[in-house]
Amino acid sequence: MYIGKEPIVGNFQKCDAITVVNGQAAYTLQVSSTNVVPESANHMLVSLNGILQAPVTSFTVSGATLTFASNLATGDVIDFVILLGNVLDLGTVSDATITNAKLAQDIISGETALTDIPADTDELLISDAGTLKKIDYSLIRAGTPSFKAYQNTAQDISNNTDTLVTLDAESWDSDSAFASNTFTVPSGKAGKYLVIGQVKADTSWAATTGFNVQIYVNGSVNTGVLTSSNVEASIGSNSNVSTLLDLSAGDTLKLYVWHNEGGTEGLDAGIPDTFMAGVRIGT
Repeated sequence: MYIGKEPIVGNFQKCDAITVVNGQAAYTLQVSSTNVVPESANHMLVSLNGILQAPVTSFTVSGATLTFASNLATGDVIDFVILLGNVLDLGTVSDATITNAKLAQDIISGETALTDIPADTDELLISDAGTLKKIDYSLIRAGTPSFKAYQNTAQDISNNTDTLVTLDAESWDSDSAFASNTFTVPSGKAGKYLVIGQVKADTSWAATTGFNVQIYVNGSVNTGVLTSSNVEASIGSNSNVSTLLDLSAGDTLKLYVWHNEGGTEGLDAGIPDTFMAGVRIGT
């Protein structure tokens, strides 16, 4: 904030030619036929008869009027008057005067538009309790990890026993987090997960058999999501489970099956018969 005239910063200008009038000391300063007001005499270069004049002692300035210490005479020549603006203060840069070429190449300018979903390693700026930090997109986006693993080879299931389902093939595994029949929540990927599982009995099972599938979390059955169904001996049937889980990094998920048919029975393998799938849907 300024009292009076706001300084002109770095606005170097050459004044229009001035014609000397015999016996006159005061002259109007103009640029492109418009009056201009210098910061002060010390912000000017004035050449008279080929000699730079000393500010204040040889000339003064008031508003747009330049006044020499003595009247000029016929034959005197004002060679030039250059206005320096305020050369001491940084001031405010004029609009659109700094180009991209003048900026460091790692500046975040938004000059280039992203036209696709960000890659996991793309970085965003975020304020962490007032401190500006960068964060990989993978840490905040939903939709990953995601996986679907299925049973590609038939498996026999013992009577009245929770049995780990062998899931020996994958449809997809975004974070390579599924291995050895187990999904493990990767580091940095804690959050809310939707998990579903299904097993399908082959056609040899008795119609009255009790049959269910379970999601195990960290080696224990996840209570509250158990489902049961009876098998139709003629075609086999599915038993399904789905649940929402709040998981931490390192938590494990496995698919288990149980039946009470009375003897060892088999599962119907292959897509989409017996599988487990999951996706992170939020943080």
